[in-house]
Amino acid sequence: MEIILYLSAAVAAVAFLILAIYLAKTLKSLQSTLDSVAHTLTGLEKQLDGVTRETTVLLHKTNTLADDIQQKSESLNSVVSAVKDVGNSVQRFNQSIHSISSMVDNQIDKNQDKISQVVQWSNVFLELKDKWKSRRMSPVDHQLDGGQLVTRQRERAKY
Repeated sequence: MEIILYLSAAVAAVAFLILAIYLAKTLKSLQSTLDSVAHTLTGLEKQLDGVTRETTVLLHKTNTLADDIQQKSESLNSVVSAVKDVGNSVQRFNQSIHSISSMVDNQIDKNQDKISQVVQWSNVFLELKDKWKSRRMSPVDHQLDGGQLVTRQRERAKY
């Protein structure tokens, strides 16, 4: 029975040796894989550093741009305020014009009879002026002198 014990110890030793060989091969393969992963991570770390630097520069530019936009927005606010004030002034001016035109319309309605009389009298005056002017400009003047028709040359007045 001792032989069986030696034989089983030898089989266990061979099995342990085979296990150790396969374990060494597996660890060797794992070592090359881990070296490849470490190399990849080193490259990735370099790329990440580059991306971080570019992101920092981009963030600074974005902050500068945001400040510039803020300043321009504040400047534009004053322009918008000024345009609003101009709009309010134009609106008040339009309201004033409207109220004045309403007052003029009311006065014209109230004084329409007087206005029509003034227009009639001015028409009469213009007709009289035209007649007077035409009489004054005619070269011959016909008058009755003691029942006889006398034609005389009219003298033109000089102005």
